[in-house]
Amino acid sequence: MGRISRIGSFAISSSIKENQQQPCITCTTFNILAPIYKRIDDEDPTCRESDYRAYWLARNHRILDWLLHERSSIICLQEFWVGNEELVNLYEKRFGDAGYASFKLERTNNRGDGLLIAVQKEYFNILNYKELHFNDCGDRVAQLLHVELAFPCSQWRNIDVRQEILIVNTHLLFPHDSTLSLVRLHQVYKILQYVESYQKDFHLKPMPIMLCGDWNGSKRGHVYKFLRSQGFESSYDTAHHYTDADADKWVSHRNHRGNICAVDFIWLLNPDKYRKLLKASWTEAVFSMFKSLLRRASLTESDAFAFLKADNEDCITYSGFCEALRQLNLFGHCYGLSVEETKDLWVQADIDGNGVLDYKEFQQQIWNSTSLDQRDDNKNEEHDNGSNDAREHTIGFSVKNAVLFPPEVEKGRWPEDYSLSDHARLTVVFSPIRMPCSQMIC
Repeated sequence: MGRISRIGSFAISSSIKENQQQPCITCTTFNILAPIYKRIDDEDPTCRESDYRAYWLARNHRILDWLLHERSSIICLQEFWVGNEELVNLYEKRFGDAGYASFKLERTNNRGDGLLIAVQKEYFNILNYKELHFNDCGDRVAQLLHVELAFPCSQWRNIDVRQEILIVNTHLLFPHDSTLSLVRLHQVYKILQYVESYQKDFHLKPMPIMLCGDWNGSKRGHVYKFLRSQGFESSYDTAHHYTDADADKWVSHRNHRGNICAVDFIWLLNPDKYRKLLKASWTEAVFSMFKSLLRRASLTESDAFAFLKADNEDCITYSGFCEALRQLNLFGHCYGLSVEETKDLWVQADIDGNGVLDYKEFQQQIWNSTSLDQRDDNKNEEHDNGSNDAREHTIGFSVKNAVLFPPEVEKGRWPEDYSLSDHARLTVVFSPIRMPCSQMIC
């Protein structure tokens, strides 16, 4: 039932060759396809599995059988049918009987589905649980769970090393059209802002952060690039030595349009990672989206400047900048950029603060702004050159293995006989390691 063997509630990757077994933490993310969305008649899209109790009950028992056989330390589910009391009771009982603590969260406006996090109580102490409501057009939500290992790893028993983890579970808006790309970017920005605020409010020092869920976007998208700019790594890609450019090596979802894509991720940010200021990354992400929309309209650099600049002027004014954002559907509606965000973007672009953008500023700050795919190697070197011995240490994770099920999706194919969900299940094996803390914001 997969390539990850179980030893108690820790998992050992079959690829690990060490003679001495090494304790690991496993994390599974799985969009289990809520019965209210599962179509069971291709000719009648209104016919849903939720109308047939025997169908959805049997399928969810199978899902639970798989999950409890694998017994991951952390389980994050999306499209959990929170609105059905019988199904909720089923999951809570079976997880509870298996030694898990679970937390559920319904989407806003009575959408019916939501999220669930379950962690093994034997191995984690639960320090805090928080809920985040985006209150946007998709009624999306996120969960934050703050845990610590319930007992110290053997190699650190006599060393003062914090062993805490922040776990986030979410399900981003489906990109029904390109105008929703900004909404999805906003959702991720809100998550990172919330995590940053949580760490500051509780005076927490850097610790591993895992972002789990259905991100409804591929490695080519702005969300992926934004998270990479913040130091997060895709655990599956790390395990298989894929680069950011390897966008078609695997898939994890066949959507209602019949398209297959890779959208399910377990992101990891280790506490020793260099991180840009969050607002700087956000600004770069928005300008990157701005630029891609201009390019999609087949505008060259000079054409784009002409599109932005005021009539009979050789510069871009703030009103012209706002009008361009409005025409690109990034500003001027309830889910677009706010006035404050637009002013912040303008301040970042207007280097000399004279109230207009000349061609040089346009090139530097908008058209040729720092790519989100690139790391600032010099700053990383400066950050890493400090004395590790003098810095406080904490727990981090190395990625030992990652497995998608069904196995065909790892080759970019979707098996026709797979009916458990319209998503693959992703499980990642992490090995705790001791590492120095970075500054939370660099």
